[in-house]
This record gives sequence, structure tokens and C-alpha cells, in this order.
Amino acid sequence: MSATTLECISSVRHWNDSLFSFTTTRAPGLRFRNGQFVMVGLPTEDRPLMRAYSIASPGHAEELEFFSIKVQDGALTSRLQHVREGDEVLVGRKAVGTLVLDDLRPGRTVYLLATGTGLAPFMSIVRDPEVYERFDRVVLVHGVRYVSELAYADELQSRLPSDAYLGEAVSRQLTYYPTCTREPFRVTGRIPDLIRSGKLACDLGLPPMSPESDRVMICGNPAALVDIRAELDARGFTVSAGTGEAGDYVYERAFVER
Repeated sequence: MSATTLECISSVRHWNDSLFSFTTTRAPGLRFRNGQFVMVGLPTEDRPLMRAYSIASPGHAEELEFFSIKVQDGALTSRLQHVREGDEVLVGRKAVGTLVLDDLRPGRTVYLLATGTGLAPFMSIVRDPEVYERFDRVVLVHGVRYVSELAYADELQSRLPSDAYLGEAVSRQLTYYPTCTREPFRVTGRIPDLIRSGKLACDLGLPPMSPESDRVMICGNPAALVDIRAELDARGFTVSAGTGEAGDYVYERAFVER
């Protein structure tokens, strides 16, 4: 049996010149935990062009959703960014990844720390009722360079709080905290600096991050991830081994270590 299925593009959204998202049909046999990723790609004459993409849609959704950068000379995204409704893409049959709620110890607040397209797995998680059952408060921090890169802002601020099923929990428990680094915005600065300075906790009206009560999930560019992990480690947080053993924080190892 092939390791991939051929899925149909059902919608495409271009957020700006460098970011886009798309949805596809979902094979009936594909199962995943929110926060995991699959291989996505396009067929070629030789061998398929494939790369790992976190799934942005929740596990109960009928379709799959992905969030991607546009790399003009990239082997895959130079072509993938031009897909249209009705086109077909390859999607892996197996979802994997270490960015899952099951690998976190119980706590009161969970911080979802994302840079750029690292937001994708957290869009899956915040649309999952389990996160609101497990934690009293869910804080989604999205760090970008420019305001135009704050994809899904309207979904997080308007549509999700109005959702017929999740809206009440979202309105009560979810806080969306966007920040920019290269142009003026209501919050500016890199995520590790906002943690270190205490501004993040102060703005949220929460005590400083502590392993006694807080859990953290991280996904994004390698430099930010290294700095965020260093800040958490200095505060006594313990990372999950990624093998089913729960920790105070998790990060997506596949995008960093390969």
C-alpha cells in the first residue's frame, strides 16, 4: 500500500506575499492527535516532492488544513503556493509528532508559543475541546515579523469565540497574544524576551511562568525555540522526552533536529 493518498484541494487562502493556507479532502483512514504532522507534497516525473506539515485542523474535522510559507525558489513551495481549488496533492497516511497534550503533566495554564507558521499545530489544538477540559487557561502567543503575517487573527478573535460548540470555553479560557518584531504593533518583541522581561505575564495578569502551575508547547523557527527552551530550563521546567513520558513542556523535535 502506498504511503500517501491523493487528496483534492477544497480551498486556498493567501494571507500575504509570503504565507498561504489550504484545505484538502481527508482520507477516511487518517487518524491523528491534535498537534501532529503529516507529509504533504506534489507528484513529479521522478519522485514526489514531500515535506512535513503540521495539521492546522482539529482531529474531528472532515477536511485537513495546512499553513505554509512561500519560498520562491523552494523545491516544493515554489509550486505548492500556486495550487487552486480542484487540484490534487499527496498526503501521508501516517501522522506523527511530539507536540501533543498527552505529553504534558497536569497544570492550570498552558502556553502555546508559536513563531511564523509554527502557529499551525496550535490552530488544531485550540479548536479541540480537550485543551479546555485539561487546563483552566489557554494562552496562545504568536510571534511574527510583520502585522500582515498574523494569519488566523480573525478566526481567533471573532469566529472561534462565536463557535456554537466551543465558543463559551474559548471566550472564558483562551487568550490570543500576538506580537511583532519589525514594525509597530500593540505588542512588540521576541517571545523569549517577553517571557524574560516579565512583560508577557504582566500583560496577561498572570504570575511569572512556573513549572508548579504552567505547561508550555513550542513550535517555530529554530533560533526562537532554542532561546525559549533556555528560558524555560532556567526556570526549572522539564522537557518531555517525546516518548510518552510527560513533562512540563514539549516542542516539535522533527522540524528542529532533522
